[in-house]
Amino acid sequence: MKLAVDFPSIAFREGPAAVAKLAAEIERIGYDQLDMFDHVVMGFPIEGRTDLQYPAKMPILEALVTLGFCAAVTSRIGLGTEVLVLPQRQPVLVAKQISTLDTLSGGRVRLGIGVGWQSSEYDALGESFGDRGKRMDEALQILRTCWRDERVDFTGEHYRITAMGMEPKPPQGGSLPIWVGGHSPAALRRVGQYADGWLAALVNNKERVAKEMQTIREHAQRFGRDPGTIQFQTMLAPPPRENDDGKGKGFYAEPDRVARRAAEIAELGFGWVSLNGTNLFQSGARTVEAMVDSFGALHDRIRREVG
Repeated sequence: MKLAVDFPSIAFREGPAAVAKLAAEIERIGYDQLDMFDHVVMGFPIEGRTDLQYPAKMPILEALVTLGFCAAVTSRIGLGTEVLVLPQRQPVLVAKQISTLDTLSGGRVRLGIGVGWQSSEYDALGESFGDRGKRMDEALQILRTCWRDERVDFTGEHYRITAMGMEPKPPQGGSLPIWVGGHSPAALRRVGQYADGWLAALVNNKERVAKEMQTIREHAQRFGRDPGTIQFQTMLAPPPRENDDGKGKGFYAEPDRVARRAAEIAELGFGWVSLNGTNLFQSGARTVEAMVDSFGALHDRIRREVG
């Protein structure tokens, strides 16, 4: 099983050197992937705003800038997003940013993307929330085109590119892995149609996840793709929510419980699991040193359980 870490932005409170140390230690311990959570802004509760999941003052480092910083202090570990809210960003610019990150990291990037849920964040960034799904489909095609083609041309309902060049291409080229997050019918269709993997949210229903995996495979076949090439990842525990009752905040303080959960997820057909660094912090690892120790102990325990 492959092990990923959702990097805890809260490490920035100890300074840039602590962020660099944590990234380097996560690689040294033996994790396969370092992922960054993405939100640019979070909404305060005001009248009429119902899409609240996280505290407005939750510290979140910008995902792609942080990954570039981490790339400079690592050499092996994969670098990615879980997930980048793609439709609230300009897709040609994202293609350039990811191409640059892949170039400077030596071809280690995996782009995880989703449509997001926070309409107020879209408003703050000057992007439309209502048509984000349609723009997501076009953006996925634009990314591949920019990374693959010498001359970039694209005509869609929302985006148009005419006779443009983008260099350097990423070392992984047009096959740079894109993973899609989400559980909606449209998200599952996008995984089958375009993606190299599915980033599932917290999995707590075996029958549902089996059906979702089968739906993804059926979409892949419908679009002429090999379903066997699509990989699956989910979190061992979710990120903290605004109205969390506290029951899950001690999860990572119990390595045996974490390992059992990893084994359960493996049995469901997932080849990847991710450990949520912010939840680890909430479980009692309140410093970078403590997080390094916890990540090390959890890695060893999970490896003994699932390999």
